[in-house]
Amino acid sequence: MNNLEHPLKEEITEIRKIILETNSNITEKIKWNAPSFCVDGYDRITFNLHGKGFFRLIFHCGAKVKDGSPNTPIFIDNSGILEWVTNDRAIAKFTNMDDVKDKENDLREVINQWIHSTI
Repeated sequence: MNNLEHPLKEEITEIRKIILETNSNITEKIKWNAPSFCVDGYDRITFNLHGKGFFRLIFHCGAKVKDGSPNTPIFIDNSGILEWVTNDRAIAKFTNMDDVKDKENDLREVINQWIHSTI
């Protein structure tokens, strides 16, 4: 993070803090030159920093497609902050600090639901 050059670095730092504070089972590493978060050694949430004017959090069940993927999303996101790409992969998008603050409580809930659903 010290070497990260991104126009939304302050927002990225805040999201990183939220993720690490939300669930004590989460550990952090760098993957694809961005913070990535694991539970029990399995990747679950990874930053995608390639957007212009925004960044994304990718909620996933690892890099490889698993046999027996669910037929419906792995949980119901009542907040609406997730965009489901597949039933076991979703994206949350953030544009500025107001957006981060507005979504913080929902993000914490989604993180815990994701971790619970993918263990």
